[in-house]
Amino acid sequence: MNIITHIDDIDLSSIACKIESVAIDTETMGLMPHRDRLCVVQMCFGDNDVHIVQTKNYVKADNIRTILADTSVQKIFHYARFDIMMLYHYLETMADNLYCTKIASKLCRTYSSSHGLNALCQELIGCSLAKSETHTDWSRDVLTQKQLEYAAYDVFYLHRIRDKLNEMLERNNRTEMAKKCFDFMPTRCMLDLMVGDHYDIFSHS
Repeated sequence: MNIITHIDDIDLSSIACKIESVAIDTETMGLMPHRDRLCVVQMCFGDNDVHIVQTKNYVKADNIRTILADTSVQKIFHYARFDIMMLYHYLETMADNLYCTKIASKLCRTYSSSHGLNALCQELIGCSLAKSETHTDWSRDVLTQKQLEYAAYDVFYLHRIRDKLNEMLERNNRTEMAKKCFDFMPTRCMLDLMVGDHYDIFSHS
């Protein structure tokens, strides 16, 4: 794996091939978009390179925004609901053409209650993720090597996991249901930003 670092935006000139899909994750100061800022955006385009962008100056990040809005590029997330909310809140661009490995897992791996990224890595591709940097300061000026590796591995395997999950969705006749869930995700994100995740307009109460 080759980690390429950027400040404020990704350099698309370093990506030689046509972009068909991209795995994306974010690192933030916390879980509340109105309080906790977006610090890092990491991307992998299905090759051996992982691009890590530190969002220091709140610039518009035109290249990241272009990728997010491009309907021809599939964006792969693990727990897309949070990441696209943070990206939309800070970059003012809603991701389109989404795939969420957590949602896909919950639809086709109903034999398991473990749908975290590490569980998927272990079962589907036979590797484990180190989670020692889960609670760390992502706003620091210079990220440590451990932080960079932690962020990189959160996207490095997502293409392979998506492919395995797609096979399982197809086998269990749940591909169309998964797509409908993915298509609803931007609306779910907007609801989270509007009323928060503790208020469910679909509940009986």
